[in-house]
Amino acid sequence: MKGTVFYKMSGSGNDFVALDGRFHSPDQWPPERIRRLCDRREGVGADGLVILEPADSAQVKMHFFNCDGSVAAMCGNAALCSTRLAAYLELAPGDGMELITGAGTFQTRCLGEGWQAELNLPAFDLPKESPDIRPLPGEHAIYVVSVGVPHLVVLVGDLEAVEVIERGRELRHHAALGSAGANVNFVGTALKAPGQCRAWPMRTYERGVEGETLACGTGAVAAAATLVLTGQATGKVVMMTRSGKPLTVRLVPREGRMEDVWLAGEGVLVYRGVL
Repeated sequence: MKGTVFYKMSGSGNDFVALDGRFHSPDQWPPERIRRLCDRREGVGADGLVILEPADSAQVKMHFFNCDGSVAAMCGNAALCSTRLAAYLELAPGDGMELITGAGTFQTRCLGEGWQAELNLPAFDLPKESPDIRPLPGEHAIYVVSVGVPHLVVLVGDLEAVEVIERGRELRHHAALGSAGANVNFVGTALKAPGQCRAWPMRTYERGVEGETLACGTGAVAAAATLVLTGQATGKVVMMTRSGKPLTVRLVPREGRMEDVWLAGEGVLVYRGVL
């Protein structure tokens, strides 16, 4: 079969079409072509497009585009998927590589024999409560935090009662966030299953997708940082995504910053295809 070989990847349900950058250039993918590719009825279907370009023996450059064709500096789940796919394609060693993104260069590595990976994120400023965005009934507080990309974290009492699309769209475009807006993460009350640690359920309205996604890696980090800042969690924080799969965040508040930041989760190769 001749055509464009692609790899369908999933990071806890946050799904991507990935291309091998040895054979494909970002210049070949204008926004309209990306939108067709990511369309869930007439294309492959995805939250975004990833092009992995080898840099040297232990470095890979991740070009990431939202499904609307816009460029995004960083995506946590795309980074986890890129780590696993780079190792699978032998672009870089699985036990440790550098992933170059628009938001900086990150240390990443595969975990175990399955599809888990982890990503070391740079230190970032502590979340700040937003004085300009008023919480609605049922919303306890709203924090602003940047983890390479901007996020709002909305702490709520009943996560299932949240109108994620309507409220998420409203907050995503709030004037206080400027023209770029932000991703919006709603975080509910921690759950605990028998024999398991506490997990914090979250739902995300993602800019560029302009809708709810099943998971958001940097959003999980932003949410975990907010929970640590407010004294509701410490050290290792498990965020339960909408797909029902966990993302694990480790971080330490130190001198006004969040440091030693690690995000762990899955980066599954679902299938390979030809477009």
